[in-house]
Amino acid sequence: MELQNLYRHRFDPASLPAKARLWKTLCDAFFSRYVRATDTVVDIGAGYCEFINHIPGSRKIAIDLNPDVRKFAAPGIEIINEPCTHLSSLPGGSANVVFMSNFLEHLPSKDLVVATLAEAKRILLPGGRLMILQPNIRFVGHEYWDFIDHHTPLTDRSLAEALENLDMKIEVLIPRFLPYTTKSALPQASLLVRLYLLLPLAWRVLGKQAFVVAVKPG
Repeated sequence: MELQNLYRHRFDPASLPAKARLWKTLCDAFFSRYVRATDTVVDIGAGYCEFINHIPGSRKIAIDLNPDVRKFAAPGIEIINEPCTHLSSLPGGSANVVFMSNFLEHLPSKDLVVATLAEAKRILLPGGRLMILQPNIRFVGHEYWDFIDHHTPLTDRSLAEALENLDMKIEVLIPRFLPYTTKSALPQASLLVRLYLLLPLAWRVLGKQAFVVAVKPG
């Protein structure tokens, strides 16, 4: 499937600034608690670079097969166009944090999901964190298949099991965190997003994505 063409049709360019503002708030108010300013951060499946552009870090790396990723990365961010299962440009133990958002469901098989998680573990330093934001088919249901490039169904439980089988330690597991898409019920205004993030009871109603943090043993 031709990634450039698919995403040009899926996301209206006019909506991208609003998405970037939303992700800046998510990074500032939530995700940054797991990342230090001195960290090397790798974003696998970086897409429009909303996470990697706004998260702190001394070295930031965007991984994506789509060559258009260069158009969206902020200055200073390194771009690597390599498969998620073979990140040959990155040596083992070279990252403090690896992040994936809405990525694993696009892989054609669970074998590739596990291989991607194993590659993420390889490039992490001991004690490094793997952070995954992932649609949870337990709560999304049939809407999971509304995107032509969704192949592999995952739940918070299957994701945690895969990580534990790789000897990763689960630090955080939130089955219901954010709504399914940025077009869903999550408010877009920064103040309202921050309020949502402070109200776990709201997550249980609106959340359809799981959030997992797993640590590589030291």
